Parts: sequence; structure tokens; C-alpha cells
Amino acid sequence: MANILIVEDEQVLSEAYSMILQQAGHDIRTAHNGEEAITAAEAEEPQLILLDLRMPTMSGVEFLRQYDLKSKHPDVRVIVFSNYDMQDEIDEAYSLGADRYVLKAWASPKELLQLVENTLKAPRD
Repeated sequence: MANILIVEDEQVLSEAYSMILQQAGHDIRTAHNGEEAITAAEAEEPQLILLDLRMPTMSGVEFLRQYDLKSKHPDVRVIVFSNYDMQDEIDEAYSLGADRYVLKAWASPKELLQLVENTLKAPRD
């Protein structure tokens, strides 16, 4: 299964995503803001990152700028999760290498697993 980094500042959501994905056999690491995510991702490059856009200390977009997916980590997949439908941030996340964007309220456990599997299997553009 995949090595997944969950970057989510809401503890309850982080734990829920972790539990769902661990039960499916994935290896999970968590971070609660962009700075923690940089450290975690550099220590053990994940195959997939579930990334919240709005977080304290460093936002998801700021994380993507610093982590530099396109040139330094082109094989890492990123699913952006947010409660906000802010088109400018979404567009910037895509331009920085994010693969998908999903509203948090949309993802049931089954849908989350399907989204993760589809993203991991999808060919790179």
C-alpha cells in the first residue's frame, strides 16, 4: 500500500482520515500545519499527500510553494481538501502540482478511499 502524509490542522479530521486509510493498509504520517508537513515530507517522501489549504503557521499553498512538487518531488501526488471553495487558491494549488481538489464535506470514508486509490493509479500528465 501507499505511504501517505495527512496535513490537516483539525485533529478530529486528521484522526478520521488516518483511521480510514490505515484500515485500508496504508502507512500514515500526520502533520498539523505546512511547516510540520515540510519536515515530515522531507524525512520520508510520501507517495500521496492529503493537504488542507487553510492552516495556521503555513497554509497548504505555501507548503506547495516550498515543497516544490514540480521540480523536486514530481512523483508525489497531492489531493487538496478544504472547506472553502476559493478559486484563486485552488488554481494556484493546481499550478503548483496538486492533482485533485475536494471539498471536505464531500468525502465519505468510502469516497475517500476511492479518491486515494484513483489518484495513486492515475497516470501523470
